[in-house]
Amino acid sequence: MKKIVLLILLFQILLISTELITPIPQIIKYNKEKAKLGKKLFYETKLSKDNTISCASCHILELGGDDNIQVSFGVNNKTGTRNSPTVFNSRYNKYQFWDGSVKTLNEQALGPIHNPVEMASNFNEIIPKLKADKYYNKIFKKIYGDINENYIVDAIVEFEKTLITPNSKFDKYLRGNNVLSEIEKKGYEYFKNYGCISCHNGINIGGNLIQKIGVMSTYKSTDLGRYNFTKNENDKYYFKVPSLRNIELTAPYFHDGKINTLDEAVSLMAKYQIGFEISEEEISCIVEFLKTLNGDTSLLVNEK
Repeated sequence: MKKIVLLILLFQILLISTELITPIPQIIKYNKEKAKLGKKLFYETKLSKDNTISCASCHILELGGDDNIQVSFGVNNKTGTRNSPTVFNSRYNKYQFWDGSVKTLNEQALGPIHNPVEMASNFNEIIPKLKADKYYNKIFKKIYGDINENYIVDAIVEFEKTLITPNSKFDKYLRGNNVLSEIEKKGYEYFKNYGCISCHNGINIGGNLIQKIGVMSTYKSTDLGRYNFTKNENDKYYFKVPSLRNIELTAPYFHDGKINTLDEAVSLMAKYQIGFEISEEEISCIVEFLKTLNGDTSLLVNEK
């Protein structure tokens, strides 16, 4: 407990001189031709073994970049064990996947394709299917000269890099505009004072740390998290700290998708991570602050 309190005090001191959250850029550079191809591939069911599942099946861009169910469905209606994270702003994550087992979007894109309960496919099956398609033959030849694994992944990643959500109400506040209500400002103060910002910081307000769920009290979970691939006892129940951007749109919450509301998520995080029982008024204010993190999802997603 003493370590947690000291950590909170340290971050409060740091906040006097610096802001630990930065706004998303309003303009980014990307290759439009590759991104356009990547968008088509993002919706392409040929990437799955039985031609039924695409990236967009679990990452619905018209929603919050996830699928708003506890765990996703893959080929043959198989289900995974973890909640589908949002694909929005994933370019800003230091770690990908809930267990942080990969760091780059290129590595991440390969995971669902090979996962037996997601797409259950491989590039020996995928490439012939794409080569049999006149559109893909033409566009891949124009951009890359051929169709292969690296080029397929490169195009998907180029599209995913465009999936940023700038211009949230909070980003406007960070840029000097007095747009937050008193309740939202109070929520941000609680967010900082209770130490939430010690893990949820940076441009993505998360995604840059691996942390144990259940620091102050045990969170019951059969998923051992990062331990599953490191086999290091110290990694049990460690997961990537998720981004809080657009969090209002990405229920249910936590790695297991068992928490349905933001109010409950805030309350439980206070209990498990910092050891405090916070009031309903404080929870309500923090939730109102979190809602200011919804950004513009139409900037590049709908670009033709």
